[in-house]
Amino acid sequence: MLKRFAVVAGVGMLLPLGVATSAFADPAPVGDAGPPVDTGVVVSDEPATVTSPDGWTLTVAAKDETELPIAPLTTAVSSREYLVGGTFTGTVTGKGKGTLTGGTLEAGYQIGCGIELGQIRLVGSVGAQTANANLFTGAIPTGVTFPLVGSIEVHPKPGTVTQVPVDKKSFKAAPARITLKDVHIKVDGCLGQSFLRSYATLTSSTADTDDIVAYYGVTKTV
Repeated sequence: MLKRFAVVAGVGMLLPLGVATSAFADPAPVGDAGPPVDTGVVVSDEPATVTSPDGWTLTVAAKDETELPIAPLTTAVSSREYLVGGTFTGTVTGKGKGTLTGGTLEAGYQIGCGIELGQIRLVGSVGAQTANANLFTGAIPTGVTFPLVGSIEVHPKPGTVTQVPVDKKSFKAAPARITLKDVHIKVDGCLGQSFLRSYATLTSSTADTDDIVAYYGVTKTV
C-alpha cells in the first residue's frame, strides 16, 4: 500500500511539470497590435491648374504635408489643436497677352466641426432654506443653506468651417513658395468629430486682371 501511494504521488508531481514545459515550448499567441500610430503624414492631392483667358497657366501644389492632432493647451474638451506642416508652391507659366505684375500665394487650413458649441445657460433659482422652518422666530436661524436648483442648458449650433490662414506671400515673379513646419493651429467651441484639410490660393495679376486658382488637401477626420 505504501509503494502504491508513492507511485501515485510521483505522477501527481510530474504532471504539472510537464504542463509547464509544454507552455514554455509553445510560441506565445500574437495579440492584436491595435490601430497604427498616427505620425501626422498625409497624402497631398493633385495640383490645381487653370489657364487664364489671356493665356497664362497657373498651378498651385503641395507636398510633404503633415497634420497631427494634439492635446490643446486649454485642456478644454471643446478645443481642437493640430500640429501642421507642408510645402506649398505656385507657378505662372505660358505666353499670355498681358504683362504680369506679380501676385500672392496664401496657405492655411480649414477646420470643420460637426457641431459647434452654442449658448450655455443655467435654468433655475437660488433660494434659502432652514434646517427646521418651524423654529423661525424673526431672527436669522442657524443652519441656513443656499441651494442651487435647476439645470444647465446647452444649445449646440450646426457645424461650421473655420478658415485659418497661416501665411501669405507676395511675389513679383513666380514661382513662389511657402514652407510650414510644426505650426500650431487651434479652434474652440468644437464638439464631436472635427475635419481638417490644407488649402493654398494662388493669385496672378496683370495691370487689369486677377486670375485665381485654389488647392485643397485631402480631408483628415479626427
